[in-house]
Amino acid sequence: MSSLLDRKFCVAPMMQYTDMHDRYLLRLISKKIFLYTEMISTGSLIYGKCYDQLEFNNEEHPVGVQLGGSDINDLIECSKKCEQYGYDEINLNVGCPSDRVQKGKFGACLMLEPHLVSECLSNMQNAVKIPVSIKCRLGIDNHESYEFLHNFISIVKNSGTNIFIIHARNGILNGLSPRQNRNIPPLKYEYVYKLKKDFPELEIIINGGIKNLDDSKNHLDKVDGVMIGRAAYDNPFMLKDIEPMFYDIKSQTNSKKEILNLYLEYVEEKIDQGHNLSRMMKHLFGLSRGDKYAKSFRIKILEIIKNNSIKEHKKELEELLVY
Repeated sequence: MSSLLDRKFCVAPMMQYTDMHDRYLLRLISKKIFLYTEMISTGSLIYGKCYDQLEFNNEEHPVGVQLGGSDINDLIECSKKCEQYGYDEINLNVGCPSDRVQKGKFGACLMLEPHLVSECLSNMQNAVKIPVSIKCRLGIDNHESYEFLHNFISIVKNSGTNIFIIHARNGILNGLSPRQNRNIPPLKYEYVYKLKKDFPELEIIINGGIKNLDDSKNHLDKVDGVMIGRAAYDNPFMLKDIEPMFYDIKSQTNSKKEILNLYLEYVEEKIDQGHNLSRMMKHLFGLSRGDKYAKSFRIKILEIIKNNSIKEHKKELEELLVY
C-alpha cells in the first residue's frame, strides 16, 4: 500500500522512552517528525487487555504504532484495534533482539522466517486501510551477508508492504543485551544504500547510530528517510532545526523556555487525569543538554518529582534553561 505520509525524519520506537508524554514533548519541538510508540506486544493487548498502551494525544499526528508478534490472527486483531484508535501507520517489529522477545517468537529472530513475516504483513494490510511497515535489522547472528538481507527483503516485499525501516546493524541473539546490540555490532550503512539501489520502488528508511542532522543530510542523499533514536531523546531540542534545514520552513519553536512551559501545562493537565508525574517529568532531562546549568536543571526536576511541586518550582526551572 502506498502512503502519502512523510517519513523523511522519524523518531525510533524506544522501550521505556517514547511513551505518549515524550511524543507530545517532541511534537512541541518539531511538527514534521514522524513519531512511533514503544513496541507493544500483541499478547499484552489481547490477553493482558493493556489498552492504555495505545493511548496517545491528538497533537501527536502523524504517529505510528509498533507491534511485536508473529501470530497472524493476533496481529490482525491488534491491527484493527490500532486503526480504530486512530493511528496513522502500523509497524511490525522484526528487529528487537531481547531474550523476552525471542521467547515470544517475535522481533529479530523472525528474520530467519521471511515467508512468515510476509504472511503476517499481508494479512495485517488486508485487515486495515492505513499503511503497514516493517522495522528490521541487516541480519542476525552469523547471517551477516548482504545476500541474506537481499533475500529477506525480496520475500517480504511480496506481502505488498513497501515501507522498510532498516537498523543498519546485525542483531546478535545470544551473548549481547539489547543495549549492547545498539552499539557493538558494526554499522553497515552501505548495505542500506545498496538496498535502495536494488529496490528503488521501496521506501527505505535508515536507522542506527545517527547522531545529528548533518549525518541525516548525508543519509538522505541515498535513502528516503532517517530514523533517529537515542540522540533525539537525549537532546530533543536539536529537532527544532529539521524544518528550516530540510523543509525551508521557519521553525515554529522559539525557545527552550517556551517548550518547557507548554509541556508543564500539559503535565499538570495529565496529573489531574491520573498520569504519573515522575514518568512525564523525566522526559525533560534532555531539554537542557549543552546548557551551562544542565546539571542543576536535572536536579531541580528530581526535586519537583520528589515533592510533587511543579507550580512552586516552575519559575526556577525556567531560569535554569539558557537558550
